[in-house]
Amino acid sequence: MDNSNSKSTGLKIALGILLALFLGTGFYTSKLYNEKKENEATLTREKEQVMADLSTMAKQYDVAIGENEVANEKLLGARERIQGLMDSLKISQNSVNSLWRYKKKFLALQDEMDVLMAENDKLKVENSLLASTLDSTNVQLAERTVFTDSLLVQNTQLAEVVENAAVLQTTDLKGFGVIERSSGKLIPTERARRSDKIRVCYTVAKNRLVGAGDKELYVQVLDPKNNVLGANEQIQFDDTVLNYSLISKFNYENRNLNICEFVAPNEEFEKGRYVVNVFNNKELVSSSEFTLK
Repeated sequence: MDNSNSKSTGLKIALGILLALFLGTGFYTSKLYNEKKENEATLTREKEQVMADLSTMAKQYDVAIGENEVANEKLLGARERIQGLMDSLKISQNSVNSLWRYKKKFLALQDEMDVLMAENDKLKVENSLLASTLDSTNVQLAERTVFTDSLLVQNTQLAEVVENAAVLQTTDLKGFGVIERSSGKLIPTERARRSDKIRVCYTVAKNRLVGAGDKELYVQVLDPKNNVLGANEQIQFDDTVLNYSLISKFNYENRNLNICEFVAPNEEFEKGRYVVNVFNNKELVSSSEFTLK
């Protein structure tokens, strides 16, 4: 009888230990799951914050670029780098290492922006002083009734400057691969084999010296082997022959105009560096590059 009771007691103890182990394992698993969810939520919030900071920075550059009638290449280049980082961040994985890399890049861009904005402010002051000087000169020229040979030379030079300035310029040029869904939705991608087309976007900058109306620019996309993608047709300007991917046609209304075009592959996209150029007749007005992996 005592032996039977002993066995029963031992069995109860063993069951109690197994139950405790089961409950402990369940608690530990639940704790790990909750911590994982909390970490994912934290990474998502931090990623959204970095994206918001980059967006704010991009808007500051847009304001600075819009204040300049003549494009500042340093500002345009920095704006393109911010857009590239934003595009990359959108499709990045939520991990501590990945987010830390993007934060480091953001901090570097922030330091660069502080320097460029200071230079831009200085340039605006110099331009204001130059404009004041030009106004004073124009008043003096208007009051003169007798033109000297020196004045005729100055007027000729001024006419050449105006003629050269009366052309359309582009800013914020960028190209990237996209996946095109059957619904028409476009998804940016850095993968060559997944890209259905290359999307080229740019802004036609406002130029008061250019009259409104139908305009056209030539877009050229070069693959890693320096082949011209798309139509790859030719046009000749005097002694210059230009091979282009497409003709971008639009109606210009004396204000900034955002334009996006698509270039399909000749066969399939290869991995490597792609170059995007925009020409106003034979003149190269902007250039950019991107990489498909």
